[in-house]
Amino acid sequence: VVCETEKKEMAGLAIGVFSMKSGERALLHIGWELGYGKDGNFSFPNVPPMADLLYEVEVIGFDETKEGKARSDMTVEERIGAADRRKMDGNSLFKEGKLEEAMQQYEMAIAYMGDDFMFQLYGKYQDMALAVKNPCHLNMAACLIKLKRYDEAIGHCNIVLTEEEKNPKALFRRGKAKAELGQMDAARDDFRKAQKYAPDDNAIRRELRAIAEQEKAVYQKQKEMYKGIFGGREESGARAKSRNWLIMLWQWLVSLFSRIFRHQRVKAD
Repeated sequence: VVCETEKKEMAGLAIGVFSMKSGERALLHIGWELGYGKDGNFSFPNVPPMADLLYEVEVIGFDETKEGKARSDMTVEERIGAADRRKMDGNSLFKEGKLEEAMQQYEMAIAYMGDDFMFQLYGKYQDMALAVKNPCHLNMAACLIKLKRYDEAIGHCNIVLTEEEKNPKALFRRGKAKAELGQMDAARDDFRKAQKYAPDDNAIRRELRAIAEQEKAVYQKQKEMYKGIFGGREESGARAKSRNWLIMLWQWLVSLFSRIFRHQRVKAD
């Protein structure tokens, strides 16, 4: 049983467990993006920042009453259909703003198409499965961005991009997450790639424009700052130069009066 506060750290574990069969034991390797993230965890369990996780898991059983039969007994079409129904349920919850509940549905949909299942597919069946699986990862990323869990969102986008490197939605949402993390150069690269594959997408244009405006604002601020520093020096230099001319004029006048005075003394003698 996973408590509410642990859900975000257990996303990768949930996906792994849902891909297993009843009675199966396995070692699950979870990347840090879908584990405890960039910050790690300093209570129990103690997990360093950006640490991959290794779980030893045994599945006692599943509650699959909704589908009427266990996944192991389903045909390929039934399994893809069950995943698609979970995805649709997730979409409905997403529209209602129930992000955590939506993600649970997406995770279960993804679990129907675990690696052991996908490796068996080819041709039209593989295309059918990816047409359900990848949108679930992208919808997970959309939820995670709204929840400000940007590293996890990037992890789901990366999964899609390993299978579809030209997927504009995956590039766009990864760019959004990177921009929120302040990784502006990497975000711009993702947005430009996304624009290459979806040139008419206005959302991509807006994000590129926002980055350009932000960088312009930073440049102007730096320019004003440097102008203040160096402009102040120039002004001080001008004042110093003016003061030097006054000193030279005063010294010349003193010298002139001194010569006149000496001349008058000699004349008087």
